[in-house]
Amino acid sequence: MSLINPASFGFRQLGRNVRIYSGAKIIGAEFITLGDNVIIDDFVLIYARAPTIIGSHVHIASFCSLVGGGELRIGDFCSLSSGVRVLTGSDDFLGGGLTNSTIPTEFRHVTRSHVHIGRHAMIGVNTVLLPGVSIGEGAAVGAGSLVNRELAPWGVYVGSPARQLRERPSEQVLAQEVALQAAHPFQCIA
Repeated sequence: MSLINPASFGFRQLGRNVRIYSGAKIIGAEFITLGDNVIIDDFVLIYARAPTIIGSHVHIASFCSLVGGGELRIGDFCSLSSGVRVLTGSDDFLGGGLTNSTIPTEFRHVTRSHVHIGRHAMIGVNTVLLPGVSIGEGAAVGAGSLVNRELAPWGVYVGSPARQLRERPSEQVLAQEVALQAAHPFQCIA
């Protein structure tokens, strides 16, 4: 597992201490802003065609894919566990158009939107985030969930579709953020 020099990609903005492993595939770096202390593991695919902001202290684990052509914002202190799928666009299978990328645009009906993941959110293994969703600050989404609607801040969610199980306490997490910023200053991006 070797690292790639992140400056070689031509990112829109590049923070400090960014680690990108050599097995990662990043397309559209000119649309991507990376904060400080970001880790992108081997076998991650990021395909950006619209503004894509990845905040500080974000880890994107192996086998994640961030695709679709829409806007993506991942807040500071987020983690995407292995196999997470973030879709900012998709063929509309009920829209009456032909589907798949081999079809000329005028014969397809593609829905593109945003995905916003709030600060301190955690996304569990093999979770799928569909276009148009916003995940609130501090939300935790359990493994194998499907997120097809907005999730409120500081909730714990599981299932397909994801449903809230309980609240997640915020005070200690936010206090730790303040302490970290004081001890090791970093740029807050998202």
